Amino acid sequence: QVQLVESGGGLVQPGGSLRLSCAASGSIFSFNVMAWYRQTPGKGRELVATATSDGRTNYRDSVKGRFTISRDNAKNTVDLQMNILKPEDTAVYYCYGVLPSSRAYWGQGTQVTVSS
Repeated sequence: QVQLVESGGGLVQPGGSLRLSCAASGSIFSFNVMAWYRQTPGKGRELVATATSDGRTNYRDSVKGRFTISRDNAKNTVDLQMNILKPEDTAVYYCYGVLPSSRAYWGQGTQVTVSS
């Protein structure tokens, strides 16, 4: 049973930084794609950033230049470094991973609140 476990959320002031981490536990697999999504009340989940097993990354426009996704393939972990945070970044952030079989897994989510 594969589980994705996030950590690192919290309250931060505008302009501050947070680092989210996601670790896969249970059986060890190599995810083709790992990603971070976020969701605010009343809205669907939106893709924030992706990282493929061959090192390609992609970001939504609103976080480009501020967020950095990084993954450790050997450890099946993916981090999201978030800098220059804005109130509109407030959301529950979810880790997401897709196996070569196309089976996908979600983490339980971690709250990020950007407020003064």
